[in-house]
Amino acid sequence: MTSPVHTTGNAVPPLDTDLAGALDDLDGIHPGIDLIRDGIRLLALDRHTVDGTQTLLAALAGSAGADAITAIGHLVARLANADHNPALRNLPLDAQKTAQRHGEQAAFHLADPDLHQPASEASATITGT
Repeated sequence: MTSPVHTTGNAVPPLDTDLAGALDDLDGIHPGIDLIRDGIRLLALDRHTVDGTQTLLAALAGSAGADAITAIGHLVARLANADHNPALRNLPLDAQKTAQRHGEQAAFHLADPDLHQPASEASATITGT
């Protein structure tokens, strides 16, 4: 006989103050950021399986080059590049190049395998590999 999952002791707890505060700080910046906030909130408050949790850890931050952190790094580089973001084209050329360089550095650092290693190890621990 299995235990019921919908008991008080098995309830998904509310957001902790750190995560809730971080999401609140991002409120109203852009509809795309609001969608990201909603997705993070859903992921944090949804009920997951063990296998699903393992996959989420890898997809969020545990697979350098193929996870959400890497995608955000590529987005930062794109937004900081006047060739891809017309809003920057009226800036002085040196400011455009500096913004582009910093965006590229952000993408490089956010793709660093060392940054992804702890989430990868958490994911691997769950699967037992």
